[in-house]
Formats: sequence, structure tokens, C-alpha cells
Amino acid sequence: MTTEIIISGFGGQGILSMGKILAYCALMDGKEATWMPAYGPEQRGGTANVTVIVSDKPISSPILSRYDIAIVLNQPSLDKFQHRVKPGGTLIYDCFGISSPPTRTDIQVFSIDAMAKATELQNAKVFNMVVLGALLGTHPITSTDALRRVLEKTLPERSHSLIPLNLQAVEEGRKMVSQA
Repeated sequence: MTTEIIISGFGGQGILSMGKILAYCALMDGKEATWMPAYGPEQRGGTANVTVIVSDKPISSPILSRYDIAIVLNQPSLDKFQHRVKPGGTLIYDCFGISSPPTRTDIQVFSIDAMAKATELQNAKVFNMVVLGALLGTHPITSTDALRRVLEKTLPERSHSLIPLNLQAVEEGRKMVSQA
């Protein structure tokens, strides 16, 4: 099975990190994965996005024009990508950054308030992990074990004390979509 994902929002929201973590998790689970970021001046507040493909088979190209799943964290990203979700696909958006909600009726739509949840967890830096949790709650693409191992490998040693908080943020994101 192949899952094609676009994650998009403002630079600084952890978009690229989220995509990289997801791709690494897929590799840890023995799957094929691609990670293709698109950024430039976006790293400092413009719109950034990353395409992630996870598959049981080799992936021929990381370039896509339609997606199974779109995660959008600001209005420009919603405007650009909501119509590129395949019918029957999934759109997850953070309601904090959206002024005009999605209008599609042929896809599953999940609204989450990841910023409020990150604030509740007393660390705004786990915002992207809450969003990742929402994705994993709708599509369990990877295991919690792989996620833990990826965080241990990718976070610097001095940040390992934050792994439990990151895993808690993922679990809170899962809960947000399971209650929808």
C-alpha cells in the first residue's frame, strides 16, 4: 500500500521536521519512504511544505500533484492543497490558522486545535507532534515504537528528556481525531 502525503504551513511550525520524522519512522518499520521538502525564505515565516510517500513497494518518483492526505496549518496552504486531495482522501487542518474552513464533501476532514493542545502541554514546540499524532490517529502509518526510536536517533542527546513529552503530544493528537 502507498500513502502520499503533503504537509504544509508557515516556516517555523515544524513542517519539515514532521515530514522527516514520518519518513524515518516508515524506514524503521521496514517500508519505503521519500521526503521532499520545499522551502527557501519560507523557513522564516513564508509557506513551507514537504511531500512524504510511504509504501510497501519501491517508489518511482517523489513528485506528486494529488495526495491521499493533506495536513494544512495555514490559510494559504489550505487554499493551495485542499483541491489536490484525492476523492476519498483525508484533510487535517489546524483551526488556529484557518479563516475559511475547507469546503470539500468528498473527503474526510478533521479540524484540530494543535496550538491549544501544545499550550496545555506547556510547550509550544510540541505543536508539530500534536499534528503528527492527528495524522497517525487517522492513518496509523507507523508504530509508536518506531517513533520513539526515531526521536532517540534524531534528537540531540541533551533533548532526550523531551521524548516523553513528544510522545504524549502525539497521543493527544491521536485522541483529538478519535473523538471527532
